[in-house]
Parts: sequence; structure tokens; C-alpha cells
Amino acid sequence: MAEIKNYTLNFGPQHPAAHGVLRLVLELDGEVIQRADPHVGLLHRATEKLAETKTYIQALPYMDRLDYMSMMCNEQAYCLAVERLLGVDVPIRAQYIRVMYAEITRLLNHLLWLGAHGLDCGAMNILIYCFREREDLLDMYEAVSGARMHAAYFRPGGVYRDLPDTMAQYQPSKVRNAKTMKALNENRSGSLLDFIDDFTRRFPGLVDEYETLLTDNRIWKQRTVGIGVVSPERALSMGFTGPMLRGSGIEWDLRKKQPYDAYGQLDFDIPVGVNGDTYDRYLCRVEELRQSNRIIKQCVDWLRVNPGPVITDNHKVAPPSRVDMKSNMEELIHHFKLFTEGFHVPEGEAYAAIEHPKGEFGIYMVSDGANKPYRMKIRPPGFVHLSGLNEMARGHMLADAVAIIGTMDIVFGEIDR
Repeated sequence: MAEIKNYTLNFGPQHPAAHGVLRLVLELDGEVIQRADPHVGLLHRATEKLAETKTYIQALPYMDRLDYMSMMCNEQAYCLAVERLLGVDVPIRAQYIRVMYAEITRLLNHLLWLGAHGLDCGAMNILIYCFREREDLLDMYEAVSGARMHAAYFRPGGVYRDLPDTMAQYQPSKVRNAKTMKALNENRSGSLLDFIDDFTRRFPGLVDEYETLLTDNRIWKQRTVGIGVVSPERALSMGFTGPMLRGSGIEWDLRKKQPYDAYGQLDFDIPVGVNGDTYDRYLCRVEELRQSNRIIKQCVDWLRVNPGPVITDNHKVAPPSRVDMKSNMEELIHHFKLFTEGFHVPEGEAYAAIEHPKGEFGIYMVSDGANKPYRMKIRPPGFVHLSGLNEMARGHMLADAVAIIGTMDIVFGEIDR
């Protein structure tokens, strides 16, 4: 009987790093991958088409649901595109709040990536460590927007509201005594900025804990060193961005090269890899955790001493205050028109790109002068990275496919938009 050399295997859709919607068709020679063909389409969300039927404000919450690990960063790109079409100025305080929350979002994204990637490669504890810090970060989300994930906090012209003066506290319960409650509420007794400041002081030590678990761990290095190597030239030609590009040794970061919002006023470094393998991309993202923490600290210090408006005073774009709306007929009309009909955007086109936690996330928008986008095109980083999977996985073992999917940090909401 003839020996069967190659055979085809369906890898997924239940694979843990692929959110249950990546069908990866692998052609194997024994246990060595000859070809990896990612099939998308199991989660088509039609976000770009839906946006054409909604006003500009109504389309904003769809952004949160694209990459549902980097909610406010998606909103930021959308708002920047709308603001470019409108020609609206954003108050400086709103810019600093946006930058602070974009970096909080980067921490949220990278912590989930680190925990899940570790879990995929067999490191169980790291997920629990990372989720411990994500809890505090999600509390910061909830404090400003009322939601832990889908915030809809960034708005064209600024942000929805200013930072609160108080932080929600844990309430007494049957399972916690007074001493435990006091300890839990210790860093919550002040304002939101006090809470964030306390977090930035604790966080570098917590990143050291993650590195103790993984960085010099020989099993982790065996699973990641030399796996999924991408040369700088190939990373550029395949359109990689973010840590996938920087891990290959190319220093490209839109926050530095094309600063937006308040990034031009802040001091931070861009971590760059050397070998372009899974391990280098891990090191880049861990260093990004530290750099994001630096940026958040600078934003907290600036916001403490610089009060001011947090959204444009153009009431054709942003709603008036509740007090004005209830006491002034003109403002009531603005409010009613804004939330029923929305604002009309001048004819034209705009592209806004941001340094999303996963890479370059861009929104290309075309307006025909109506109150809805004529066309919207999303440039997601994950879709581009997934297209390089075949090249990165070829010649590796079956188990390495898991590490390679993990190192890409893919979320299917933006890939199958």
C-alpha cells in the first residue's frame, strides 16, 4: 500500500487564540507544516456597510466592537477621521484624556495578549496575573463611561465628559470583613486621577513579576525563540505594522512619526526587536507595557494642573451641557437636532491612522455632504498580519502554529469586519 505523505487538517475553529472563528487549513507532512491557509468569513459583521446607514454618532459604538480588546483606540481613529472632515478643533485637555485612555487601552490589550499567549504555549499562571491588573484598568474604563468594555467615550470634538472626582468603592459584604474592605478601598478614596496615579506607581513591579515567570523560562524560550521569524524586508513588504514590524527591527511608530492628539508633547521610547521571532515580539510588547505606563503617568501629572473644556463648543457637532439644554431654547434645538438627525459633514474624504496596540489601525471615510458616511473603509492590522501566517508557519511543527497565531495577537472582530 502506498505511503500517505501529505495530509490536510482543519485546525479550528475552536482554537483558543482564534476566538472560535478562524478555520486554518493545514497541509502537513508528518508533523511539519507545508502550507497554512487561513479561512475567514465565519464572523462577518458588515461594520463598514452598517456605518453607511447610521449617523456619524450612531456609527461610533460599532468601533468598540471591532477589536473588542482595544475599544477606545478604535474610537480614536474614527473620531480623528470625522474631525478631519469637519475641520473641528479638539480642546487640549480632551487630547490628553484621549492619549491617557488610549494607553490604558494598550495595557488592557497587551495584558490579555500576554496571558492568552502564555496559556496557548502552556504557561498557566500568567493569565491569572495579567487579569489581576486588567481588573483595575477596566474600573478606570467604567469610571468615565459607565461600561467596562464598550465605552463609546471618545466623541467627535473631544470626549463624552470630564474625569470624575470620586472613584467607586467596594461595598461591605458577608464574605469580607471591615479590615479587608478598608484595604481594598485604600486607593479608591480619592479621585479617578489618584487611582490611576497609584496604579502607575505599582505597575512596573507587576511587569517584573510577568518577566520572572516567562522571560528567562527555558520552556518559554524553547516555544518562542526562532519561531515565526520575519526579516525586516519581508515584514515591510507584507504590510506588517506595530509590534509585528518593530519585532523585526524596524523603528516605526505613528505616535512618534505622525503624532496625533497630544503624543507630540510626551516623552517615551519605541522598543525594537533584533531577530524578528516570536520571542522578540514578546519582549517588544512587554517593554511597551512599561512605556505606556510612562505616558499615562505624564498625562496624569498634566491633567491634575490643567483644567478646561473636554469637548468642542461647536454645538452643531457636540451637545450642549444638560443645564444649558434645560434652560435655553436654542440649546434644546441643538440637542434635539444632534441626536435625531446628527450633524452634516462637508463633502470630501479623510484617512486617519493611529498606533493601535496591534499595529496601524486606519479609518478611510468619504462624505457626500449628508449626515451619514457615504463610504467607510477600515484598515485593520490583524487582517494584514493573518495574511503572513502561511509564510511564518511553513517548515514549523504543528505545535508551533499555536505560538505563531498567538504572536500575531489577532482578534477576529476587526479581521472579519
